Amino acid sequence: MKKHKKHTNLERRANDNFAPNEIAILGTNCNNISELVHKVSERLSNYKLAYFDVSHAKNVAKNKLSEYVFHHEGNLQITTSGNVNKYQQRLDFAQFDYVFINGNHYQGAKQILILDEAKEASVLKRLDQLDRIQFIVKLKNETEFFDFLVEKYPNIKNKICYTIDEVDQIANHINNLIQEKIAPIKGLVLVGGKSTRMGQDKSELDYFGKPQKEVAKELLENNNLETFYSVRAFDCAQGDNKKSNVISSAVEKSQEIPDTFYNLGPFGGICSAFQKDPNSAWFVLATDVPFVNDKVIQSLLKHRNPSKVATAIKGKNKEFVEPLITIYEPKAYPILLQYLAQGYSCPRKMLINSDVEIVEIDDNFIRNVNTPEEFELAKKELNK
Repeated sequence: MKKHKKHTNLERRANDNFAPNEIAILGTNCNNISELVHKVSERLSNYKLAYFDVSHAKNVAKNKLSEYVFHHEGNLQITTSGNVNKYQQRLDFAQFDYVFINGNHYQGAKQILILDEAKEASVLKRLDQLDRIQFIVKLKNETEFFDFLVEKYPNIKNKICYTIDEVDQIANHINNLIQEKIAPIKGLVLVGGKSTRMGQDKSELDYFGKPQKEVAKELLENNNLETFYSVRAFDCAQGDNKKSNVISSAVEKSQEIPDTFYNLGPFGGICSAFQKDPNSAWFVLATDVPFVNDKVIQSLLKHRNPSKVATAIKGKNKEFVEPLITIYEPKAYPILLQYLAQGYSCPRKMLINSDVEIVEIDDNFIRNVNTPEEFELAKKELNK
């Protein structure tokens, strides 16, 4: 008998307890932890970092009004009521590259243990939480490992160890931990468009002796990106041979990502790709930009900034970025869904209003070809 599934088994983002990438620091007093976090953060300012701590204020009255105070230079102070909820925290921390946690109060998926003789009892209390220690920090060079630590974790003395004043080395180690979790990139060629103005499927147009969808896919694959076609679910389900954007062979079918967000155009294709794999960045490429070449692809890859929501191409004389020649990071997915919840399905609108790395190139490389006249002209230019 087939087992009934109550919920769809969706692919989930690889989160830690509270964030995509976190580390709890424990073993000493909260002031030492906070000071170390701030010193390390100064040396890693190219990343988006956060610190998750608890207030030590006593007898705090519950807020009747949530206050959001913005400074004109961008700082935000929030005063509100609420409980710690790992699902809400994962939303709040989704945009951060690394989240430091005060491990004296909250349990992190990974840990930095600070050896402080004055806090031996505190470490013993949290002994079972030390299951993924990344490295040790000694408050004093002569501090010895506690016997119960060695008994519980016999290999703990083999862990890399720093003293509390070796901030540069500690920051460098954390930098490596951040780099290890940078998402791989996959390619997504958009071939599900209606091509109304062209009168035929733009992904099938022949500029270089083969359908443009194949040219676009090869451009990405030649740069070592596993690449998929984004197709309309209707086309994929019907298997209508008259529709040129349906790929027939079984092998190519496995390289299709059907839209699961219906009637949203490219926006739906991008979200569908993230639904398939929310732990990869997606290099999105349209088929109506035939002047995009290997040099453009490599430039975007070279300037990729995983700390941003996306890395996008912009023509030097254009006002806005080109959303369909863009690397979308995993952190873009929840933002796209938030825009959808507000009734917007324009990826450019999301990019314009988000923290994006912009790569400027000559306008000619990103010319759109949308009509039969533009196609004939572009083909002549490309054949030259």
